[in-house]
Amino acid sequence: MLQFLLRRIGHSIFVLLAIAFMSFLIFQFVGDPISNMVGQDTSMAERERLRTELGLDRPVIVQFGDFVMRIASGDLGVSYRDGQKVSEMIAQRMPATLELAAVAAVFALAMGIPMGIYCGIRQDSFSSRVFQTVSLLGVSLPPFVIGILLIFIFGVTLRILPTFGRGDVVDLGFWQTGLLTSSGLKSLIMPAMTLGLFQMTLIMRLVRAGMAEVLGTEFIKFGRARGLSDWSIYFRHGLKNTLVPVITVVGLQLGSLIAFSIIVETVFQWPGLGLLFIRSVQFSDVPVMSAYLLFVGVVFVTINFIVDMLYLAVDPRLRTN
Repeated sequence: MLQFLLRRIGHSIFVLLAIAFMSFLIFQFVGDPISNMVGQDTSMAERERLRTELGLDRPVIVQFGDFVMRIASGDLGVSYRDGQKVSEMIAQRMPATLELAAVAAVFALAMGIPMGIYCGIRQDSFSSRVFQTVSLLGVSLPPFVIGILLIFIFGVTLRILPTFGRGDVVDLGFWQTGLLTSSGLKSLIMPAMTLGLFQMTLIMRLVRAGMAEVLGTEFIKFGRARGLSDWSIYFRHGLKNTLVPVITVVGLQLGSLIAFSIIVETVFQWPGLGLLFIRSVQFSDVPVMSAYLLFVGVVFVTINFIVDMLYLAVDPRLRTN
């Protein structure tokens, strides 16, 4: 088990270094940030002076080395556009994105797993076919289309939900949350549904397929012959044996909620990290873009590490490796 943990930690560190290098290298070619920072009347001498101050005149590998050293010390640099520390900008926007992703994940799990279990048990029922049809639509439609449809129905036609923004927030000192105000909760409904619908349908279809396969195996038939209750068969034996692939996909999908939030935050003008990233791309704000991609990488690596730990709890055979 100790070797398993050490291998996973080593893999995580390597992946984060690779993500840091790729993000820094790619964003060197998105445009010249100096052109977005100064006016057309700025002289070439002034441009070169500013380039030297920002360290943009040095070789890329030297800039990357400084970038890694700053990250190791907790310094993500300064935004080229706003002149503000990137760490402060990330800290200001992170609560909005994490709350959106968390609510979307709860929605996806709370709806997807029960629907998948029901469809796996009652495969030929009418309601099961309805759920599968809905899941097909959820997988097929892109998030921005779903968001626009929800805005049209609930925001424009019915006028019961706000169409943009985060609503009122409560400052807890270390965290600004919209979960404690009515306008914040209303503002969260449509973005969370838009972000979580694809994950919900994917989880539902995966659980359904896993349950249908497990319930047809010999040990389930043996359990029925022994007189086990339906509850024990479905949840203690059936669902447990579908958890490993479900945990894998759910873990990856929860990480993708952070990455896919870019589209949803743009549609609903949600003041999170995704919207910050889109605006930083427009101004070639390399420190912000690199920090955002590194943040997404940390989220994915952390979730994958947690998934690996859940494997140990679900499958005891891994503890001996």
